[in-house]
Amino acid sequence: MSDPRFFKSSYSGGSGGNCVECAYGSDSVFVRDSKDTDGTVLSFGRPAWATFIDDARRGLFDQPR
Repeated sequence: MSDPRFFKSSYSGGSGGNCVECAYGSDSVFVRDSKDTDGTVLSFGRPAWATFIDDARRGLFDQPR
């Protein structure tokens, strides 16, 4: 992907700057640190990303209180 259009989640505003940005490609999702936009970009296949998002929504990665 030559010029991905990265975006931040609307939920990222109150997290103290600990955010990632995402961009969608035809077969992949790209993720980078919002504070280091020239740094490493991770790439995930769309099925793997969809599984990650579903698991996050179900609370699989929530920290115990």
